[in-house]
Amino acid sequence: MTTSQRPQPAGPPPAATRAFALLGRRWNGLILAALATGPAHFAQVRERVPGISDRMLAQRLQELTAVGLVARNVQPGPSSRTRYALSPHGNAFLIPLAALLVWAEDHLPASGSPAEGA
Repeated sequence: MTTSQRPQPAGPPPAATRAFALLGRRWNGLILAALATGPAHFAQVRERVPGISDRMLAQRLQELTAVGLVARNVQPGPSSRTRYALSPHGNAFLIPLAALLVWAEDHLPASGSPAEGA
């Protein structure tokens, strides 16, 4: 059998590639988890995600809104405020998020380094 006739190894499923591309971006998963506790204004989201800069939070919220996981609602008034919440698609993420958190509690050490638990 020549090299060109060998079957090519299958790559990861396209859905997994898309999911990890989005969730693998720093802060995205934490922002979604922060909004799982309920809708919030920008400053409230920032408080729920310690360490994130205003610029990064704005960028990630815009990205998560663009892919339909976060809904953005501008409240009119003299000093308009923007409120963020999980969209229906974002709420659907709560089921795998809960499973991921259970897995992390059971299999990842608190320090965050899987190698330390081996």
